[in-house]
Amino acid sequence: MSSEPLTDTPSAAPPASSPTPAQASAAQARTSQGGVTYALGAVAAIALVSSGLLWQKLSGIQEQLARQSADAGTLAMEARTMARQAEELVRDTAARLAVTEARVSEVALQRGQLEELMQSLSRSRDENLVVDIESAIRLAQQQAQLTGTPEPLVAALKTALQRIERAAQPRLAPVQRAITRDMDRLTRAAVTDTAALLARLDELVRQVDDLPVQNAVAQAAATRRLGLSAGQGAAAGTSTPTAPDWWQAALQRSWEVVRDEARSLVRVRRIEHPEAILLTPEETFFLRENLKLKLLNARLGVLARQLDSARADLAAAGAALNKYFDPASRRTQTAASVLQLAQTHMKTTELPRLDDTLSALTTAASGR
Repeated sequence: MSSEPLTDTPSAAPPASSPTPAQASAAQARTSQGGVTYALGAVAAIALVSSGLLWQKLSGIQEQLARQSADAGTLAMEARTMARQAEELVRDTAARLAVTEARVSEVALQRGQLEELMQSLSRSRDENLVVDIESAIRLAQQQAQLTGTPEPLVAALKTALQRIERAAQPRLAPVQRAITRDMDRLTRAAVTDTAALLARLDELVRQVDDLPVQNAVAQAAATRRLGLSAGQGAAAGTSTPTAPDWWQAALQRSWEVVRDEARSLVRVRRIEHPEAILLTPEETFFLRENLKLKLLNARLGVLARQLDSARADLAAAGAALNKYFDPASRRTQTAASVLQLAQTHMKTTELPRLDDTLSALTTAASGR
């Protein structure tokens, strides 16, 4: 663009002189108008350059986004492929795992069956041993209850200990400890000696017929004196065997008997039980038989393990013995002492129960 003013060719140039104010203002206006035009052109150029730069940048961003989108699509396809492969691998692995678990379960089942078979084969002898020991102990328990003595139980427990020691099985160790504890209890238990008690009662039954009653004291004393005199005469006859003196000895014995009978005709004594003195021979017979029955009932009570009934029968027999029989007689005193000893030895302590041993045998038989 040219900033020079246009002039008309036909007109003549004015003469060189100073410009007028109108001309000066017009020239100034043209000058300012040209500056604005330059400024607008610069701004337009800058805006054009910026738009180009922005367009170039947006083109780069679009290309980058396109590349990234393509890469993301590729990666997504690869990821989808890998996921499909992983899914197939998981399915294959699950199938193989199921087959493996099935085989493992079959192997475990077979192993369990084999172990059970081996245990059954190994326990057959132990179970037979346990059953034999339990049967022997229960039989010994019945024998001990019948006899009232712990000897059958002790013998059965000792035999069981020996058999367990010979077997040498660790699973039978609790049974061995239980048997040892029960044996200790049996040895410490105080139990009635039934055999000795029955022997004493049988001896008392045999002695009842020889016991003197209270109303036969004089006859018994005369008989004893007669026997003593006969013994002395026999001893004197053996020492000095003179034939003419036999009638003197017989006369002397007859005199002593008559004298003792005469002295016993009148007796002064205190009678606490008049019915004992007034017994007739028939009543004496029934008294002895009743005393025998009480002793036999006591014997049956001991055999039946009914110690309270046996003790009551012995107390009744002792009362009859003290009431109707001669307390000064040595036989009566011996019978009374035997009765008292029998009542003392008759204890109410029962045989200890073998609960530990039987429970241990039950546990061992069940295989736990």
